[in-house]
Amino acid sequence: MTISLIHFNPETGTAASITATGGVSVGGYVNHSWRGLGGCATQGLFTNPWYAEKAKQLLGEGLDCREVIERLKSEDAGFEQRQCLVMDRNGNADAINGGENIPYIGAVVFPHIAVAGNMLESERVLQRFAESFVLANCANAEQVLAGSAAPCYCEGYESSLPEALILALEAALEAGGDKRGTYSASLRVESMTQAPVDIRVDWSDDSLIADMRKVLGHVRGDSFQQFLAQLPNR
Repeated sequence: MTISLIHFNPETGTAASITATGGVSVGGYVNHSWRGLGGCATQGLFTNPWYAEKAKQLLGEGLDCREVIERLKSEDAGFEQRQCLVMDRNGNADAINGGENIPYIGAVVFPHIAVAGNMLESERVLQRFAESFVLANCANAEQVLAGSAAPCYCEGYESSLPEALILALEAALEAGGDKRGTYSASLRVESMTQAPVDIRVDWSDDSLIADMRKVLGHVRGDSFQQFLAQLPNR
């Protein structure tokens, strides 16, 4: 299994993502967040690690998410073994859900927020993943989940995006997660106002969420925050 969430705020240009899998070092391959541009999660039975580079190029050329997905499929004879989620600068998303992946496989898409996963216990895993993130960050969460409104974000929500991403992942794993267990995770937040936040746990036998929160605790510590504040943001 791999399960991923990507988020892009068209008003601020902030991009964020989190992913987890039953294998090692998921952050080296899967989740990509590009401030001012969008995001991508490339995963599946046999991940195509080059999708992200191509998706970023095409988004930069002005293609929308659906056009990017079609280009990726047209240039990859093995796309039925892939799962890929692409979000563009308008916060719209589209996905490849290749037919050769192990079920349950699927994607759930809202404006600015999308999740995708494969080899899952059930569709409920994806639903809980998205619901948790929407409930934590949107002042109009009920309308967003009903599909009747675009997100209206809680004031200052971007400052706690890492916490919200981990909370959403926790909810997804509690809903079933990976049939094999879940052993590595990665999150990334890119904004226009500070250097990126990139947190990874490459292997955890039985405490993945706790280990992600432990690393985040060090990131939130005074020493690292002072360091982060001195880094250029462009």
